[in-house]
Amino acid sequence: MKITKWIRLAATAILVLGMASAGAKTYNAGSYGAKGDGITLDTKAIQAAIDAAAKDGGTVVLSPGTYLSGSIFVKTGVTLQVDKGVTILGSQRIEDYPIMPTRIAGIEMSWPAALVNVYEQKNAAITGQGTIDGDGKIFWDSYWTLRKTYEPRGLRWASDYDARRPRLIQVFNSSEVKVGGGLLLRRSGFWTLHICYSTDITVDGVVIRNNEGGRGPSTDGIDIDSSKKILVQNADIAVNDDALCLKAGRDSDGQRVARPTEDVIIRDSIVRDGAAGVTFGSETAGGFRNIEAYNITVLDKVPVGILFKSAHTRGGFGENLRLHDFTMKGTPVVVRITMNWNPSYSYAEIPKEIKDYPAYWKVLATPVPREKGIAHFHDVRIWNIKATGAATAFEVDGYKEVPLERFSLANLDIEAEKGGHIYDAKAWQFTDTKLRLKEPVAIEDAAAVRGLPPGSVVVKPAPPKEDPSRKSFEEQDET
Repeated sequence: MKITKWIRLAATAILVLGMASAGAKTYNAGSYGAKGDGITLDTKAIQAAIDAAAKDGGTVVLSPGTYLSGSIFVKTGVTLQVDKGVTILGSQRIEDYPIMPTRIAGIEMSWPAALVNVYEQKNAAITGQGTIDGDGKIFWDSYWTLRKTYEPRGLRWASDYDARRPRLIQVFNSSEVKVGGGLLLRRSGFWTLHICYSTDITVDGVVIRNNEGGRGPSTDGIDIDSSKKILVQNADIAVNDDALCLKAGRDSDGQRVARPTEDVIIRDSIVRDGAAGVTFGSETAGGFRNIEAYNITVLDKVPVGILFKSAHTRGGFGENLRLHDFTMKGTPVVVRITMNWNPSYSYAEIPKEIKDYPAYWKVLATPVPREKGIAHFHDVRIWNIKATGAATAFEVDGYKEVPLERFSLANLDIEAEKGGHIYDAKAWQFTDTKLRLKEPVAIEDAAAVRGLPPGSVVVKPAPPKEDPSRKSFEEQDET
């Protein structure tokens, strides 16, 4: 199905869902015992209202108030309506989030459920102008505490998996789900909105604010993970990691699952804070296909506008990727591609002295042959990019045996201190490009990168690559 036709069908589905919700029976969680006083744990009462609504496809509403809750599960046919004046506040007790099978950071494992879940359901919605607040600082602090003990033991890579933190919203193995309508999503303990193994999902109108009361580690905004037919629009994001992120599995486990992320539209959104505007990876194993992102604004607190990241154990591919009509204001790096990202996190090796460890450590440490481990990004189009106040235009590094191939870049207007570099490239073509640089772009092969404006490029051998594993943990996380 062509992606434009799918968008029309998605819009029709949203309209039908809205009409169905408008005529559906309403179930007030207060009638099932929810207090909304911010003190009483209202999990069971909210879930009882959802379960009742599931019998006839109803809408669950909450009277104005703050509803302290652990994990709740939105069922098939149900709309959870979080209206203005309503806050669902996440419990700070990890035992209030049941352990369930899922995928987390690229591997299948058991993990705490999210605060709000659509788990193996169909035709459901989470909508309204209210707030879903993870109150996540206690989980951020627990992560840093664990990581400080893990780093000296060579276990930086295990930290994100062992410090189990609840996501804010999870849509897992589900279809025909809508999230949005003006929701404020804040202070997630881990990723904010994780869409995994799902189809026909629309996210329309969310505000994400995770840097309140601190800067939570790995508080991604919207992660689209081995899913297809996804529409994300009208998002306003400030987080402390990837903002709009596409994922498809990690290393051997991701290659075993082999589910791509495909047929995705991301549009009409702003990224105010985060690791990058739009990110592919680092979980690339299942591959990316037919993805378009456009009308994206990226501001100065975001270090990278467009980011591709992987590692030589990930594998996977990216093809028919289209990114256009980006505005970057003070974003330090316009385009970064790194295929050897964050080695202390990316490459798992279990120290010999550790004999007793969880099964998923072995999964993470399963070797991947180099010929299967390097992701192949090719046939990528980037056009209509306006960037002002940048530090560097391009930071592009791949592997010579699997070059970054057939990138087409057109109508770029970039103001930057340095041009940076484009290495390990093949058949790159620039057209209608304006570069205002104090230092030119360095390339290795004039035949591999064509069309850069005269005076903006210098051809010279690439210097020896810096070993990123020699950087501090903090520096690796930042880059």
